[in-house]
Amino acid sequence: MNDIIQTIAVYAIPVIFAITLHEAAHGFVARMFGDPTAHQAGRISLNPARHIDPIGTLLVPVAILLASKLLGSPGMLFGWAKPVPVDFGRLRRPKQDMLWVALAGPTANLLMAILWAFSLRLFLESGLQESFWFEMAVAGVNVNLVLMALNLLPIPPLDGGRILFSLLPNRLAWQYSKLEPYGLVLVVILLVTDVLWLLMRPVLGLGTTIVQWFL
Repeated sequence: MNDIIQTIAVYAIPVIFAITLHEAAHGFVARMFGDPTAHQAGRISLNPARHIDPIGTLLVPVAILLASKLLGSPGMLFGWAKPVPVDFGRLRRPKQDMLWVALAGPTANLLMAILWAFSLRLFLESGLQESFWFEMAVAGVNVNLVLMALNLLPIPPLDGGRILFSLLPNRLAWQYSKLEPYGLVLVVILLVTDVLWLLMRPVLGLGTTIVQWFL
């Protein structure tokens, strides 16, 4: 039981910030490209409380961490925040600018992974490898790299799906968008069959390489 409580404590802050600042980044970039919807709703904020979804940000990640701990498997971190409202029709070039709005979330996760890596480097230099904060920094790197890779999968409504929609010719893009109602179901199927890890591996590898530059 103590191990489970410690695992939750180690992952709590990294998970909350990884999920909520990912959403804030979408709103920030949408405003840059002409859509003030998120700003008007008060959602461009570094305050996690503005973005937390009780189920997606807290309950689901904790349940997955508990299950992975009990089963002795690496598991998969999965969660979500309250979606930041983005009106793509208000972007200056809706289809083209969608790419940058979608890319903002995974980019935020990569930047957070780099910041946690800086923390790791400081702890290593200070000889604090066995500390609670060192474990939290490791969790911060891992959580953000996983969420970055997950969201870059080209499955709508994930960010990778919106990026692909932006890049496809118009006719193909609209056909592709019809997958969106089934996207999350597909992600869950890939998750429970362990195929998701295989699909995420190339992006995880790239992200890990980038983070190692800062260690």
